Parts: sequence; C-alpha cells; structure tokens
Amino acid sequence: MRSVVSRTLSALVFAAAMGAPLHADEKQDSGAYLAARVAEAENDFTSAATWYGRAITADPGNPTLLDGAILAELGTGDFALAIEVAKRRQDVGIELGLDSSQLADMTLLADEANREDYAAIATAGRDVGDLANQLVLAWAKVGEGKMSEALADFDAVTQKQGYEAFGYYHKALALASVGDFEGADEILSGRAAGPIVVMRRGVFAHAQILSQLERNADALALLDRSFGPGPDPIVDAVRRRLQAGEPIPFDTVRTAKDGIAEVFYSISTALNGEADPVYTLIHLRVAGYLRPDHSDALLLTADVLQDLGQHDLAVQTYTAFKSDDPAFVTAEIGRAGALGLQGKADAAIEALQTLARAHGDLVSVQFALADVLRGEERFDEAEVAYSAAIDLTKAAGNEDWVLYFYRGICHEQTKDWAPAEADFRKALELNPTQPQVLNYLGYGLVDRGEKLDEALGMIEKAVAADPEQGYIIDSLAWAFFKLGRYAEALEPMERASLLEPVDPIVTDHLGDVYWMNDRKLEARFQWRRALSFNPTETDQARIQRKLEIGLDAVMVEEGTAKAPVKAAENGN
Repeated sequence: MRSVVSRTLSALVFAAAMGAPLHADEKQDSGAYLAARVAEAENDFTSAATWYGRAITADPGNPTLLDGAILAELGTGDFALAIEVAKRRQDVGIELGLDSSQLADMTLLADEANREDYAAIATAGRDVGDLANQLVLAWAKVGEGKMSEALADFDAVTQKQGYEAFGYYHKALALASVGDFEGADEILSGRAAGPIVVMRRGVFAHAQILSQLERNADALALLDRSFGPGPDPIVDAVRRRLQAGEPIPFDTVRTAKDGIAEVFYSISTALNGEADPVYTLIHLRVAGYLRPDHSDALLLTADVLQDLGQHDLAVQTYTAFKSDDPAFVTAEIGRAGALGLQGKADAAIEALQTLARAHGDLVSVQFALADVLRGEERFDEAEVAYSAAIDLTKAAGNEDWVLYFYRGICHEQTKDWAPAEADFRKALELNPTQPQVLNYLGYGLVDRGEKLDEALGMIEKAVAADPEQGYIIDSLAWAFFKLGRYAEALEPMERASLLEPVDPIVTDHLGDVYWMNDRKLEARFQWRRALSFNPTETDQARIQRKLEIGLDAVMVEEGTAKAPVKAAENGN
C-alpha cells in the first residue's frame, strides 16, 4: 500500500519541478477523495494516505487534499512522505495567497529541528500553536548558543497564565542540558519559584539531575515519594543504579533537538484525554520523530493509537522497544493487549507467556497473562497466573482486591464455589464498598439459594454505589425473586431490562418475573426475545422448556420448587 503513495508523490514532486500548473487540468478523482475522507473519519491513516495520494495525482494543487495527505502520513509516522507533501502545501499556499497550514508548519518545523537548522526555525515564523511556538523558539536559541536569550524566552512563558509549569520545566531542562544542574534543581525542587507539578518523566529528569550533583540518596528519596515502593521495571532500573552509587547521566534532554521533542511530548500529555486524540497523536509523532528513543512518547503513541482503533499501528509502535529497555515489559504488555483487540488471542497469550518466563517475578506480567487467559475462558490457567500475582504481593493492599476478585471468578466458572467465595470475601475485606464484588458475590449466593438475606444486603449496597448498571439491578430483582418476593422483583427487573435491552440473561429473568406475577403472555414474549439474543446452550434449552411447560413446572422438574406442577396453557 505504501508504494502507491510513494510513487504518487514522486510524480507530483517531479511535475512541480517541471513547472506543472498548481491545479491540474484533469478532473478531480472524487472517488479517491471520498474514500480518503471515509478512511480519515475512521482514523485509518494507512488507507487514507493511499487514497489521498491517488486523489492528489488528479489534482496536485488542491490544498485540502494536501492537508489530508499530511495528516494521514503523520498518523502513520511516515515523515519522509509527510515532509514532501508539506513542502508542496507551502508552495501552494504562497501561490494562492492562502493562510499557512498548521499541519504543514508542524511537519516542516520537525524537518528543520531534525536537521538542527535552528536559524531556519527562528526565522520561518511557523505557527504550531501558541505554547509550542514560544517553547520551540526558546529551544532554537539554545541550539544557536544564545542561552541568555533562551532563558529570557522561557521566563516569558512562565508569565503567561496556564503556561507557568511548562515554562519552568523547560527552563530547568535547558539549564541541565548545558550542565547547570544546580540551576535546574533550584527550579524543580520548588526553591526558585515555588512547587511545580511535573509528570513522571519530569521526576526521572530531576532524579538524574540530583545524581549529577552527587546526591543519589536524595534522588532515591524522590523516587520513593513519587512512585512508592511497588515494583516498576523502569523505576527499579534507576533505583538499582542509584543504590550502587552510580552517577546517572542526564539524558532526558541532551540537545536543543531533544528539547524540541520534549516540547511536543509535554503538550501531548496535556492534550491527552482533553483534545481530539488525533491532535494528540500528531504531537506525539513529532516527538518520536525527533527523539526515536523517547520511550514515554512511544508508549503514549501506542496507547492513543489503540484508543483510535488502529491496533496494527499500535503493535508496530510497541515492537520498537528492545528487550534490554527498561520499558520493554510495559511495551510487551501493551502489545499483547493490542493483539487481543485485533482478535489474535493466541498471539497475545504467547507473547505474555514468553514475557512471564523472563519476568515472572512482576505482578503486572502475571496479571496481564491471567486477564487474557480469563478472557479466553481458560479459567484453570488464569487461576494459576492470578495466584502467582497474589503470591508476589508482599502485603495485600486496597488496590489488590481485583486480583482476588478475578481469581474468584475463575474458581466460580470452574464450579469450585468454596474458594471462589473465599476470594470474593477477601476482595471485600480489601475494598468493602466495591460494587462489582458486592454484586458478583451477592448474585452467586442468590443463584445458589444460600445466605439470601446477606446476599440481598450486598446487592442493595452495590445498587446504591452504582445505580445505573443494568446487571446489578438485575441481581437485585433476582434476589427478590429467589426470596419469593415476586411483586418487589417487578420494578427493578423492568428497570434492568431498560438498561440492558438485549442481554439474554436479563431478558430471561424478566420473563420469569412476569410469569410469577401471573403475566404469562408477557413472560412468553420475553423468553422468545431472550432466545433471539444468543443465550448459552444451557440457557437456551431451559428457556425452550419454559415455553413448552411453563416456569413453575420447570422449577418442579429441577427440584427448586415444592409447589405442585401447574402447567401454563397457551394464551394464559
């Protein structure tokens, strides 16, 4: 697919060099344009790049097509092609008197920064957003050796409302990049202008600065305050070096080029979750292009790609990490997740099993493996992995409830109720108000006809904690049903059905409640609906039997009712 675009753009550039008109005489390829827009709307950057390339062949001076092609190429991370199109878009804009394209400006700025042409950055006047404009120009002056001017520019950023932390952070990085670790520490410690909030990467930068000041103990204390004692491959790798007395080099930002990469990464973290994810992705792509070893940018890029449904591109991004990279474990877990979302469960499991052989002492690895196995209903294997994760937790904390909860589900699914109940109760001991656990245990007890009053209390707490979850409301209605309180079951059961209108279990339960409230026509209607929602084979057979002889007769057959058989007649 990429060769099509590459050939198209090569022809476009050649035509421009030969003096071809900006607007071709050929009729616009509307089919290619529409296909490109559809692909763009679906965030399918690879297909969009191909279709925009074909459309540009017919109309090489169309700024809309060129902007679309730039976006698509940036989305795939292909800067070589994006730069060629951006140059063409710049020429078109000048020829037609159009405003500059921010996409083209961002791409051309990335090209200039990658070539370390700081003079061009300083004079081009590109618009990549107000905050980015100011920070990039300050870093360009660092690159030109104009440190006093650069620091003044960073100071100017700190004076703008909402930009303060960005200005101080980048000023500290700039000072550290030229060896002024004392000045950088003054800022990051809060002594210069008060505390500033930094992200995870900023904590590591400060730890490196402290180490360069021969303050490894202070760096360790900073890591402990920021991340706690829990296992983390990236943090632990730094800890080991600090504990060994090793001076850790400052490599968060080594050059002005790295600084510009950091600008785009910093802005992307602020945008993430707040702006259009495509806009966030473009900033991350620039950061990764300028700094290919920027592990934080790569991990966030892959995460955003997954959110956009581009799992192939996410997998490609995760594979950029080498096995000796401290972020490799995190990347492999992410890659397995992306494979799973592609429907490649076997590949995901294989990846995590391989990871577990090398890093089986990490809770996160065992947890990830267990989750994938549970999702594939390989409950016995999942239980083993959850148990391994639990064994690795030195002292179970509130956040560990989920390990016991999921292991309990595995036990319950394999009909081993006693250990399942024990795990659910342990999860509640760690997190007493967790609605999922309250509901699952309460429903399990109700379904077994055990400890019904306690079970009802649990489910009522779950409903109070999460009143808009249909499956929890269903549990409440089913508890009333099991207690023989059929009239009380009616309102919550109907409410659950509205919240989960195509769930076979909820719909089946609604039919049962109607039946026991002597609304038999409605019961039969709901059972037939439940059959259309693909219930399990066991549930399907039971629903069919209820349609044949009625619920009360089925309950007698099953030994769950002592009343005499009262078969329903058609039309009752």
